[in-house]
Parts: sequence; structure tokens; C-alpha cells
Amino acid sequence: MKNNFFLLLGLFICANVYAQKRDSVYAFSYFKNNGQDGLHLAFSEDGLEWKALKNDQSFLEPEISADKLMRDPCIIRGEDGRFHMVWTVSWTQKGIGYASSKDLMKWSDQQYIPVMEHELKARNTWAPEITYDPQNEEYMIYWATTIEGKFPETQIEDDNRYNHRMYYVTTKDFEYFTDAKLLYDPGFNAIDASIVQHENKWVMFIKDETKKPVQKNIKTAFAETITGPYSDISAPITGEYWAEGPTAIKIDDEWFVYFDKYTNHQYGAVKSNDLINWQDISAHITMPKGIRHGTVFKISRKELKKLLKAK
Repeated sequence: MKNNFFLLLGLFICANVYAQKRDSVYAFSYFKNNGQDGLHLAFSEDGLEWKALKNDQSFLEPEISADKLMRDPCIIRGEDGRFHMVWTVSWTQKGIGYASSKDLMKWSDQQYIPVMEHELKARNTWAPEITYDPQNEEYMIYWATTIEGKFPETQIEDDNRYNHRMYYVTTKDFEYFTDAKLLYDPGFNAIDASIVQHENKWVMFIKDETKKPVQKNIKTAFAETITGPYSDISAPITGEYWAEGPTAIKIDDEWFVYFDKYTNHQYGAVKSNDLINWQDISAHITMPKGIRHGTVFKISRKELKKLLKAK
């Protein structure tokens, strides 16, 4: 009788896990061209074959900033059940864009968050992302900024004298934000951080933007808390091609990291079961034509069904 109980319990757990997997699919937010037409979305059953939604038309057009761009859209599902999105609004402004939605189709008013307006010598605020911190029950928004005169040891004339580091604010409600602070200085020009929780640690995927000697690849760093301090940087997890805009998700027992092979006008991916040893699976993924830097996340099949009807 006891053995039968544990057998039934095991079958129940397996069935529940399978049902949860069956009830969700993977979604990808991205932009095309210069980001002038706004938010694009794609979906996948297995994380390998991706199909554009709404005939690859925009789900939300940019309205804020003089440039009216919506580059690098990052979407997460919040603890409130809503989808929260941040994006790059301009090449030169000192703030980022924010909007939220219940269904990825109808969005709130677009909000400009002036995260670096206090820095007179800040040149930009690029590739913002959001990660939820369950320990403090708050969201961390982080991005890359070049501040003229800071970190002179890595300042060069190439790349238009950009010399980024990662900065952050936290918020509980997307109305009130803490003051911006330095999140990570890996000792080189760095951009495009994306942070996920793995077991009891946080892992940051970040682009080494160094041009001399050339890097232009994705690396990792680890921390005990979401705001750091983060460890020394790893060796590259991507290949000889130039890569940017990493975004990660766990599929079964493996971490998949997608990235933009921007000089090749292709998308790439690597996977790992330990976050140390990585396998390049770029040849096995199919992405919408023209896809640029975005974010992977999960949605329910019910939500997908509605998105498939979007016109």
C-alpha cells in the first residue's frame, strides 16, 4: 500500500509538471531596423523554431523622446501578473521608456523614466532590462551609460569614445524609483547586461564591448545578491563572431542564451546545463527575418491564442 502511494504521488507530480509545460510557450520581444516602428513579438514551442506574430507587424509604436525609437525591448511578467517593458528611446537621451500590459496587445501610456538626467556628462542610456528580486520584493532596472571622464583607463578613440558601465535603480511599483547607482564595472567597456536567478545565485550575461584588442562577445559574472558585488568576468561563452544583446531562459534542464550576431545580420544561441560549459546551437535555431536585440520570456497558451488573432 505504501509503495502504491508513492507511485501515485510520483505520477501526479510528473503529470503536473507536464501540464505546466504544456500550458506555456516561449515568447520573444524584439525590434527591427532602427526601432522606429516599435515592438515586435515571436513565439516558439521548443525554443529553437521561432515564428513572428501579427505577420511581423508592430504591437506598439514608440511615442516618447524626440527620436521616437523603441530599441532593445525587454519584457518580463511581474508579480502582479502584468507584463512590464522597458526600452531604449534614443541614441542620446538620459532616460528610458516604460509601459505595461495585461495581454501584450493593449499597453499603458508610455512613460519616460529620467534615470540619468542628474548626470551632466552622461551620453546615453542604452539597452535597459528588468529583473525581479523576490528577496526584496522589488524590480531592478539596469542599463549601460557612458559618462564622459569616468573610467579613463579604458577610454579609447574607437567606437565614438563610448565607454559604458552598468547602472541600476530599483522600484516596487514603477512609479517611485531609487537614485541610480553603479551596478557593475568589470574593468572594460561593457553593455547589454541581462540577469537571471539560478538556484541561490544570480548570473549576469554581459557584452564585452572592447574593440582594442577586439572582444565583442558575451561573458558571465555571478553574485549572491542581485545588486552584487559580481564576480570577476568569465571567458567568452560565444564564438569568434561579434555578439550582443544576450537574453536567457531555462528550458528543461538547460540554459539557452540567445544573442544578436549583429555584424552577420543573424541571430545566435548557446546552451549549457551548468552555466560554465557552453555549446553553440546557432545552426539549430530559426528566427524571424531582421530580428534585433530582444528578450525571451514565457506566456500561456491562452495568451498565445489571443496573440495569434491579433491584426
